[in-house]
Amino acid sequence: MADDTIHKVTTKSSSESASDYGETKVHQSNIGRRIWDSFKPNPNSLTNTVPGADVENAAENTANSPLERRLKGRHMQMIAIGGSIGTGLFVGSGSVLATGGPASSLIAYGLIGFMMYCTVHALGEMAVLYPVAGSFSHYATRFIDPAWGFSMGWNYVMQWLVTLPLEIVAASITVDYWHPNVSNAAWVAIFWILIILINLFGVKGYGEAEFAFSLIKVVAVVGFIILGIVLNCGGGPQGEYIGGRYWQNPGAFNNGFKGLCSVFAKAAFAFAGTEFVGLTAAETANPRKALPTAIKQVFWRIILFYLVSLTIVGLLVPYNDPKLMSGNSDADASASPFVIAIKNAGISVLDSIMNVVIMIAVLSVGNSSVYGSSRTLAALAEQGQAPRFLAYIDRKGRPLWSLLVVSAFGLLAFLAASDKQAVAFEWMLAISGLSSIFTWASVCLCHIRFRRSWKLQGHSLNELPFRSQPGIVGSYAGFILNCLVLVAQFWVGFAPVAYGEMTASERVYNFFSVYLAAPVVLAFYIPYKIYYRTPFIRAKDMDLHTGRRDLDIQYLIEEERAEQAAWPVWKKVYKVFC
Repeated sequence: MADDTIHKVTTKSSSESASDYGETKVHQSNIGRRIWDSFKPNPNSLTNTVPGADVENAAENTANSPLERRLKGRHMQMIAIGGSIGTGLFVGSGSVLATGGPASSLIAYGLIGFMMYCTVHALGEMAVLYPVAGSFSHYATRFIDPAWGFSMGWNYVMQWLVTLPLEIVAASITVDYWHPNVSNAAWVAIFWILIILINLFGVKGYGEAEFAFSLIKVVAVVGFIILGIVLNCGGGPQGEYIGGRYWQNPGAFNNGFKGLCSVFAKAAFAFAGTEFVGLTAAETANPRKALPTAIKQVFWRIILFYLVSLTIVGLLVPYNDPKLMSGNSDADASASPFVIAIKNAGISVLDSIMNVVIMIAVLSVGNSSVYGSSRTLAALAEQGQAPRFLAYIDRKGRPLWSLLVVSAFGLLAFLAASDKQAVAFEWMLAISGLSSIFTWASVCLCHIRFRRSWKLQGHSLNELPFRSQPGIVGSYAGFILNCLVLVAQFWVGFAPVAYGEMTASERVYNFFSVYLAAPVVLAFYIPYKIYYRTPFIRAKDMDLHTGRRDLDIQYLIEEERAEQAAWPVWKKVYKVFC
């Protein structure tokens, strides 16, 4: 009897547990059925998307997007520290070094890094307050102009749509380092399937993969910096002290001021993806806690992983080293200054290990490109700025149709198997190169407009759960510097370093290869502006309430600030950067 009673209670408990999740006991044990059901529409999906420039509807939909909030603090920190380190740093820095010299490399990456510091803090302030789907593209719709939001959203989608095949191509080229006779199509297929499978696990799969990828990249860069210092001081197999020899001969600069201006686009490409900490806000479990810490980590990434590592590279590899320009394209790891530095030192095996790191870094950025473009596509659809079916989000919080569209674009990577591999890579890089500059400038302008409205509508800065460290001044500086980079790229696009040696058709080709993002942005903005006659949003009319997550926790913010005021000086200084 006792056993029967226990059995009945256990059965009832199991039944109740299953029904709590809307599943029968059979469904709960059937893994295949549960996977199939996970692709069904999310019951919280919004279907009231209205085509056009309805700012109020756009704000409501992005604020209530049914994306899953499953990213934790550790995911955010690793995404912030190493999430976008890829070909731009490991391989693209080689052509930057060859074109401008080591001093130009540091100036270009340092200037873009300062812009990113200002931009990410501005974005963080808005993202902590409004952790909505679409992030910066939605902020442009909300705080500037719906037409500009539409343009920035599609600019960002285009940037990452082409980055996916670009990074898969780059990954397949890295394998050529060991197996040059194997068709790239085979590696493209393997890498494409791997990236898509990771993203089919939802935001948790993306977060865990990026955590592992970023950890490997961080360890590799730190290890390279230590090795580089040893090699520079004469501790390598050849035992030769190098010091600052290559800064004197062949020199610190190549091609003068124009050489410096020529490398901004590739430096910007290297930082692309840093803004992901803002995009992931809508899928973060506790953005008020996780985002500020992750945003502060960007400072260390700029200093350590870009400036320090490039300083070491510039000391170990002269800008006239023929191997810097020996690759088949800007994705060829054989032209990586990191690999070249190790090979020049006469160290065996380590160059292959560094090539593995480059391949992982490339796959990491490809993984991020699927995440970034699919989420932005879904957010555009929720705002009525993209086909409605792209707003479909399943029960696991995956924007399923957007993922399928992005995955289809990844098939362009099979161009790697053609004889037009280098040309295809160059044009994909042209589309994505300056796209980031437009995005970052837009974020800074959004922050300036937001702060204006915040003050005009009677709010104080003490109400903000997180404040940008460089503040409104940093946003003005970031916006102006982004505009100056666009001007510099326009100049070198029309009059490149080798201007006198080029034909008219080659000059036109060169201009669009470095400035293609600008026509793309205008092609989206102008027709939308004319067709919908969208107004510029006035500061007094901006919606500062929809999507806010801190409306009922102001007292917690005040308590936290009172506690922070009592911290010792060392802890206050530590928390500024961490």
